[in-house]
Amino acid sequence: MRKLTHEEVGEKRLSLAETQKAKKHPIYALCDNIRSIYNVGSIFRTSDAALIEKLYLTGYTPYPPRPEIEKVALGATDAVQWEYIKDPIEAVKKIKNEGIKIVPLEITQNSKSYTDAEPADFPMCLILGNELTGVSNEIIALSDFSIEIPQYGFKHSINVSVAYGIAVMELVRQLNSK
Repeated sequence: MRKLTHEEVGEKRLSLAETQKAKKHPIYALCDNIRSIYNVGSIFRTSDAALIEKLYLTGYTPYPPRPEIEKVALGATDAVQWEYIKDPIEAVKKIKNEGIKIVPLEITQNSKSYTDAEPADFPMCLILGNELTGVSNEIIALSDFSIEIPQYGFKHSINVSVAYGIAVMELVRQLNSK
């Protein structure tokens, strides 16, 4: 076994132009007042890897063009369709009106495991909450259901960009296995 060269890996991937035209997974993501510019860059990069439909940045979430986002996103801001909407509630209502289910990645009284998505749950917009306060209660009230990642240690949460990576890649796996 040997590690593939950068060129060999590139031969197995879509080009930027192909990525922009490719059929996307019926997953959207919305950042609800994310504080860290580096988390936003990571979310862009993961969104490209998962080939999601669209990324919404809301509230005081940093948005491109910003060199700090690009430092982490490594060009994914060009590959992922995204939109900035100041008011997170307005964004959620717009998305919901398009027939997309609103699904916070949050621990709620009746959240289900991120591994239990059903075909009827798509298209969905995964809501990613603020690093300290999580998804706002106003968005929770507008949601169709919530999903959570089990926590086995002392802490109740995982970094937002890491949690997004875990959840979105599992959702893509579920979509591709059905």
